[in-house]
Amino acid sequence: MASSLSSTHASGPAAPIGVGIVGLSSRGGWASRAHVPALAALPAVYELRALSASSAATAKAAGEKFGVPLAFGSVEELVERDEVDLVVVTVKVPHHQKLVTSALAAGKTVLSEWPLGNGTAEAEEMAAFAHARELRGFVGLQARSAPPVRYLRDLVAHGYVGEVLSTSVVASGGAWGPTFDDSSAYLIDRDNGATMLTIPLGHTLDGLASVLGSFTELSATTATRRSPVRHQQTGKLAPMTAEDQIAATGTLESGAVASVHYRGGKSRSTNFLWEINGTEGDLLVTSDFGHLQYGLVTIHGARGASNELVELPVPDRYEARFPALAELRGTMAHSVAHAYGQLHDDLVEGTHIVPDFAHATRQHRLLDQIQKAAATGERQRLTS
Repeated sequence: MASSLSSTHASGPAAPIGVGIVGLSSRGGWASRAHVPALAALPAVYELRALSASSAATAKAAGEKFGVPLAFGSVEELVERDEVDLVVVTVKVPHHQKLVTSALAAGKTVLSEWPLGNGTAEAEEMAAFAHARELRGFVGLQARSAPPVRYLRDLVAHGYVGEVLSTSVVASGGAWGPTFDDSSAYLIDRDNGATMLTIPLGHTLDGLASVLGSFTELSATTATRRSPVRHQQTGKLAPMTAEDQIAATGTLESGAVASVHYRGGKSRSTNFLWEINGTEGDLLVTSDFGHLQYGLVTIHGARGASNELVELPVPDRYEARFPALAELRGTMAHSVAHAYGQLHDDLVEGTHIVPDFAHATRQHRLLDQIQKAAATGERQRLTS
């Protein structure tokens, strides 16, 4: 079965891609904070035409709030609409497989939030399902789409630091600290697949790989240092089974030595620091947020005879493809909007820029290897 995009855009790229979001809520959430403004900034190439929610009533409320003409109480109704070319899945991880599979079965192209599945097996099944139907599936690993990360990649590629010798990341998860609330309660249960390992670490490792290349071997240590944790409003204690300390060290494809350490909660000192050290210079990436996928980072560098780091602002050319996206700088929607811009090119021009389901399964396997290294104490060698 061919994707609906093949017929909708057979005459060229002029017609906007019709989007249907699964999980857009009037009460807020990631879809409303990131996807809605990202799509609104790209009106020439995308049109938000439909949404589905947990019930007809909640869907109606979201449709009225965001001005979405088609609002449904089930994903089955959404995916059958001819107006929808691209189905965007933004719900909690345990529901991804069912919803993604429903959209693929209806012949739709899919963009799923990361993690793709609740574990590698689910991701592999969705990738195989999409491949068998000759449909394109994409995953929201948008750190690599963020202008600062793309600029950083080019700085390294063009020799700013010379040969990369090593790289180090130390960051905070934000969640997975001493307290939780209703919205984050499901994050503390490892079985839900939305953990510090899969979310901030998974996103950051992919962004790092886009700049410096992937791990070829690694060792790891993980721990859950805080358990139980306390509900912010009620004070009730609950067990946390997700790891709140993850440290991985290893070697990248280039031979550079890499270390990455994520800590649960927030730090009073450092919430995101990424150094890249080379034979000719050094780069420093910092942020108040421990999630690289937000793209809210600042880059400093020094090279040659200079020993003083200076800020390296992202050049305007990184917004050149879609200049209107510059208005989203400083928001969580900025990197998502750039991912949508690249996704448009993938769908219309046939490029392969945005991570697809096959890429997502490889990222899931990398996280499996980190867990295996931590559980066995044995260094893991990775294959592409």
